[in-house]
Amino acid sequence: MKSAIIDRLFELQDLKYRDFQRKLVPTVDPESIIGVRTPNLRKLAKELSGTPEAAEFFKTLPHRYHEENTLHGLLIESIKDCGRAIEALDTFLPYVDNWATCDIISPKAFKKRPPELFEKIREWISSDKTYTVRFGIGMLLGFYLDEHFNPEYLQLVADVKSDEYYVNMMRAWYFATALSKQWESAVPYIEQRKLDTWTHSKTIQKAIESHRIIDEQKAYLRTLKDR
Repeated sequence: MKSAIIDRLFELQDLKYRDFQRKLVPTVDPESIIGVRTPNLRKLAKELSGTPEAAEFFKTLPHRYHEENTLHGLLIESIKDCGRAIEALDTFLPYVDNWATCDIISPKAFKKRPPELFEKIREWISSDKTYTVRFGIGMLLGFYLDEHFNPEYLQLVADVKSDEYYVNMMRAWYFATALSKQWESAVPYIEQRKLDTWTHSKTIQKAIESHRIIDEQKAYLRTLKDR
């Protein structure tokens, strides 16, 4: 039996966007993609946030449709209490099956960077679930590369060992961003080739493409490419 939320998602369907999404998230069953644009999902999440309908929706895992998963993540974003947000994520993350749903989640409760968040990030990064690991690294990237940065966090990401493309792409994104924000701490990981070959090369590529890294730094990074 279809839920009212699924009905609303289909009301927002954009068939051209559906076809685009099917190419963008290849790990997702194409038949599970309705085709709802992100602004519309955000608007629906805002409307549902804190309602009994949302509370019931949280209980319906696993979801059938890709947009249900993305909506679920956006509803977690709106949870103001850090402990509750972490609890909701621990329930939800094992069901995440694509980079787009994973990367869209950035809980507002995490902006204050409470102590329990970092310990949970360490746990997520140690998971055997691809998108749980990716999410944990993404939280380090989003919340711990500025005034809350600690050089030890770089080693935490460097120590991740994975053959998964979507994990290593996030590791490269993390280090490329670290080079733009914490150059002195991050560049030794490239100079000393502390990353696997693929992530090393991808980090340099993404850093060179970045507008936040100066030309002199880009020129130096080019000399560190694996040949």
